[in-house]
Amino acid sequence: QVQLVESGGGLVQPGGSLRLSCVASGFRLDYYVMGWFRQVPGKEREGVAAINSRDGITYYGDSVKGRFTISRDKDAVNLQMDSLKPEDTAVYYCAVEQEPIRSIKEMCTPLWKGQGTQVTVAS
Repeated sequence: QVQLVESGGGLVQPGGSLRLSCVASGFRLDYYVMGWFRQVPGKEREGVAAINSRDGITYYGDSVKGRFTISRDKDAVNLQMDSLKPEDTAVYYCAVEQEPIRSIKEMCTPLWKGQGTQVTVAS
């Protein structure tokens, strides 16, 4: 049974940092891309970041490049979010898609996703 368990969301002030983690179980990671998408109620999903399991190639959405960093540690994927802005407020979902992906947008329709964790950036 595939499970993706997220942690690390919360409330942070603009300019602050948060670190999200997602632990995967129930499948072999070797041929999958792990990452994150986010969604605000009433808006479309937005691909945030992703990382290939085999070669470590990373993908980022344009709105988070230079501020967010994705990394893998065994069966976990982490998202370090720095210089957070109010427009980063959303529910963040851990997502898994088959390799290869051509763009970060493909993480918005993943094979599997977690339950989501709320990130709120406000003063």
